[in-house]
Amino acid sequence: MACDLILVLDAPSPREVAPVLSRLIGHVRWAKIGLEMFSACGPDCVREVAGMGFNVFLDLKLHDIPNTVARAVESAARLPIKMLTLHTAGGREMVRRAVKARQESAPELLLLGVTVLTSLGDQDLRDVGVGSTPEAQVLRLAQLGVECGLSGLVCSPLEIKSLRARLPSAVKLVVPGIRPAGVGAGDDQTRVMTPGEAARAGADFIVVGRPIFKASDPVVAAAAILAELGGQG
Repeated sequence: MACDLILVLDAPSPREVAPVLSRLIGHVRWAKIGLEMFSACGPDCVREVAGMGFNVFLDLKLHDIPNTVARAVESAARLPIKMLTLHTAGGREMVRRAVKARQESAPELLLLGVTVLTSLGDQDLRDVGVGSTPEAQVLRLAQLGVECGLSGLVCSPLEIKSLRARLPSAVKLVVPGIRPAGVGAGDDQTRVMTPGEAARAGADFIVVGRPIFKASDPVVAAAAILAELGGQG
C-alpha cells in the first residue's frame, strides 16, 4: 500500500502545537495548515512549519471568481507548499484558470479539488439545492476537476473505490475522515474509515489530526497509523 500520512494542525499557530510537532519530526513528513491557522498568522505559519522540515499542505479551499482564484494560486505558489486546495464547485472556468496559474507559477505544486466536505450528508446537500447523493456529487465534481486539469482530489473514504474505478490512476486522492479503530468520532465528519481500509481502497494520502494530537503519546499513535499504511511516512 503506497499511502502517506498528513498531520492536521488544528490550532491558531504552530506554537500551539509545537511540543507535539517537534516530537513528530522524522516520523511524519506532511503537515496540513487550514483556514484557522492561516487566518491567524498568515504566510508566516507556512514558512515556520516548512522550516521544521515538513511538507506543507495548504488547505484554503479557494472558491471565488476565476480571476481571484487564479491570482490566489499565484500568490500561494510563492510559499514553501507542496499541496493547495480549491473547491471544484467553483466551476470549470475557475478550475481551468487555477490550473493554468499553477502551471505557470509552480508546476510541481499539487493542486487538489475539494469535492464534497466530509461533514455533509444527504440532507445537507438537499438543504443547499443539490438533489444528488454525496457519492454522486463527488463523482460529478471529481470528473469536472480532472477534465479541467487537476492532478489530485480531496474526497471522503467512502468514495475512494468509485473514483478509482472511473478516473485515471495518476490522479492523487487525499482523504480526510480517517479514524483509527477504537477512536470515537467526536467531530463534524460523518463519512469515515480506518487508515488501513482507506489505504487498501486506494487512497494516496490520509489526513489525520485529533487522533494523534489527543493521544497520550502522539508518536506511538502516529506510528500505529503508519504501520496500518504499510510503513509509509
